[in-house]
Amino acid sequence: MSDEPNHVKCLVWDLDNTLWRGTLLEDAEVALAEDIRATVLELDSRGILQSVASKNDHEHAWARLEALGIAEYFVLPQIGWHPKSQSVKQIADELNFALGTIAFIDDQPAERAEVNHHHPQVRCYDAAQATALTGMAEFSPAVVTVDARRRRSMYQAGFRRNTERAAHTGPDEDFLRSLDLVMEIRRADEEDLTRVEELTLRTSQMNATGVHYSDAALRSLLGDPRHEVLTVTLTDRFGPHGAVGVLLLGYHESVWHLKLLATSCRVVSFGAGAVLLNWLVSEAAEAGVHLAADFRRTDRNRMMDIAYRFAGFDDSDCTCLLEIAESDRGEVEQRHLVADRRPAPTTMRVTAPTLGSLPDPRTPVA
Repeated sequence: MSDEPNHVKCLVWDLDNTLWRGTLLEDAEVALAEDIRATVLELDSRGILQSVASKNDHEHAWARLEALGIAEYFVLPQIGWHPKSQSVKQIADELNFALGTIAFIDDQPAERAEVNHHHPQVRCYDAAQATALTGMAEFSPAVVTVDARRRRSMYQAGFRRNTERAAHTGPDEDFLRSLDLVMEIRRADEEDLTRVEELTLRTSQMNATGVHYSDAALRSLLGDPRHEVLTVTLTDRFGPHGAVGVLLLGYHESVWHLKLLATSCRVVSFGAGAVLLNWLVSEAAEAGVHLAADFRRTDRNRMMDIAYRFAGFDDSDCTCLLEIAESDRGEVEQRHLVADRRPAPTTMRVTAPTLGSLPDPRTPVA
């Protein structure tokens, strides 16, 4: 296990003399080089979102992007006359991404300096580096999953979903019920592992420990009858949200040890985290065990602390915690809960396995 590597989640492009050759307001024609087009498509295929921060007339610039056949590859474009640092921050905020996962590329040193001054976490690149980006480590995920390849389309579906939600005038629960949400919780298999690893890499706000589990670590847990590796997906009438959660659970005689809970920030507003925790609490109650959850504070996961406490976890001591070896706890705080049966959610349908009932017998951890 290691802390989260700092990969780029979104690249923000300048337009004039960066994405295309020429200046839109001065030249009769601007052109898109084929190696730039190839870079845009390759980054998209790797699951890296792309946006625009350009000082131009929005309608004119967007029409040109459409004419060039690449408008669809850019989410949340910021085209206008405000400072580019403001545009970059707006994009990060709307995506709910940390600024350290945003990159910005521009041909003008003054523009890069302005962004860097206000947001030193943002990595800035000269336009001359554009075609070299795909060879850089920060733009090169080790594995590209199914969800990564369709990340842009999932975000674009999310924007349409949010637009409909904003137009909804009734109670929010009515809107959520109208989505026909289905949460599927399943035991991970070999094909799921890369999606699980990617989720622990990409999720920081809703990661209870801020820890990244490598593929090798996950595989060792997958083959251990004392552990569960569970993946969570969500779908609705707009389409799949993809993999939105992962749980790593250790079995003990009188307590289940929740070593990691990570959920995507994209589904926080759907109450997915609460539904997932309530399902786990009910499963523990059915098995007659307590729950112990690891929590390690980071600079971004306060929401997960609140989620645990709202679900009923607290700092109380219990003899069941003695079953968890010190070496298994690591440098984390322990949250404890006496499990009780929770009502089924009213806004989504949940399909899930019954925990503690695998074909292999469960043995207490020494």
